[in-house]
Amino acid sequence: MNTALYKHMVKTQAKTIISYSVGSAFYIALIAGVYPSLADSKAINHYLQQLPDELLKVFNITGMDNLLEFIAGEYYGLLFLLIGSIYCITAANQLMARPIDRGSMAYLLATPNSRRTIAFTQALVLLTGLAAIVILTTAAGFAADAWLVTNDSLDRERFLQINVIGFLLFFAISGYSFFFSSTAHDEKRALSLSGGITILFYSFDLIGKLAEKAEWLRYGSIFAAFEPGKIAQGQVEWLPVSLLLFTIGVLGYTAGIGLFAKRDLPL
Repeated sequence: MNTALYKHMVKTQAKTIISYSVGSAFYIALIAGVYPSLADSKAINHYLQQLPDELLKVFNITGMDNLLEFIAGEYYGLLFLLIGSIYCITAANQLMARPIDRGSMAYLLATPNSRRTIAFTQALVLLTGLAAIVILTTAAGFAADAWLVTNDSLDRERFLQINVIGFLLFFAISGYSFFFSSTAHDEKRALSLSGGITILFYSFDLIGKLAEKAEWLRYGSIFAAFEPGKIAQGQVEWLPVSLLLFTIGVLGYTAGIGLFAKRDLPL
């Protein structure tokens, strides 16, 4: 790792990292804050009971029996996925594909640092931002539970499991996004490949949840590895899922760094 480059790129990405982190923290605090007023609502509970099981599965809604199940469905089932996925795709593009496409990567390569060192440093910047988002989100969840919710206590262990597996999901997404950003011929192609595959994965998971006959499609989606509602209920074996997502992320980053070190860059 090149320390000077790392500090410079973190500073460059600071506004983006802060905006995503604060946005994620705000949403989870907001959702936790409204839970007490909804928890005792018979109308809301009755409405949830009338919804089709397929629709509840799509948004990972398992009920309103406790705060963790509520935020698992209302936040981690969709908003968290959107915020993290968009950050992974756009940050990888800004750190690798854009400098290559616009020629500014040549200035970095002119320094006495190997290509592997530069790519590895950019990968660490991406992961630093991702870690900041998840850590601040986790901290906001604990703070909201302590300050805004008085009649319920957050299951800390399962809440941490949701966030750790969520981080590993984004680690996997950022891994293949980094790979495409390191190897694509231009910025638009890298963005379209990363975004397209992420949308395809999400579509497979969505269709698999909606149609029982198409449930096999979920085996082709990394989003199927993240089920916050089931984690909240203690129905997920977190170790195999974590190892799978970690492996995908490591392969993506390793391949991206390796191929970037060997590829011919456009002049």
